[in-house]
Amino acid sequence: MVGAMRHESLDSGGLSYAPCRYGLSRTYFRGPKKSLDDNYFAFLGGSGTYGKFVEQPFPARLEGDLDQTCVNFGVVNGGIDVYANDPVVMSACQGARATVLQVMGAQNLSNRFYQVLPRRNDRFLSASTVLRALYPEVDFAEFSFTRHMLGALYTRSAEKFEIVRSELQSAWLARMKTLIGQIGSPVVLLWFSEVTYDDTPWHRRRNALQADPLFVDAPMVESLRPMVHDIIVSRPSGPARAEGTDGMVFPLLHRDAANEMPGVMAHKEAAAKLAPTLRGLLPKN
Repeated sequence: MVGAMRHESLDSGGLSYAPCRYGLSRTYFRGPKKSLDDNYFAFLGGSGTYGKFVEQPFPARLEGDLDQTCVNFGVVNGGIDVYANDPVVMSACQGARATVLQVMGAQNLSNRFYQVLPRRNDRFLSASTVLRALYPEVDFAEFSFTRHMLGALYTRSAEKFEIVRSELQSAWLARMKTLIGQIGSPVVLLWFSEVTYDDTPWHRRRNALQADPLFVDAPMVESLRPMVHDIIVSRPSGPARAEGTDGMVFPLLHRDAANEMPGVMAHKEAAAKLAPTLRGLLPKN
């Protein structure tokens, strides 16, 4: 009840995320807006980095711990495309001491089978002729979200779905390599998920199609190690998972959504895992 009780002491909208934009970027990020004139760390990622329902997400905690500006470019339900297509964010990353890039799922990016919206990557836009030929019986006009569409395709044919899954994984690897190359500053990859960092096949994971990062496993991430400064794994501990929504702030109607987000302790743990690596990238006094 803590999340709901805390909500009741605030306004009906829950937390104020102080949404802001940088330069000519058309994407809104979590505020308060930070200066990009001085030294800073940049943080890219999905809902975990954004810190949905959490007053102090891990970038904000690190700012205090490191005494260094930390710019939160996290996007709720964001995917790789929202960054790869944003020259303002890429320029900001190039000017950063380093960029922390949360490992995001492979479902929210445009690929050979379907297109997603450029800034809301979880939104399904259209199916290609290739996907329509693979699933001629499916009416793709029924879908608004990628995960819903993929779940329907898997239900129709697990065998055909493996063709789609393989394409998404290939597209993810190619897009990640491109993104890391665009970022320019040292990149620290962050695995921030309840999913174990191993090579377990996606369909054997609990709540397989709801898992994040979807279709991504440790061998895929490790294949990027030569391109990055470090890879940090922060899987919420047992106590962090057990605390549920304690300390989170959300409208009562959003309780189910809050239960799916990393909690307060999970963000504390992520900040603690990242701090030594980022501290090592600060200039020595």
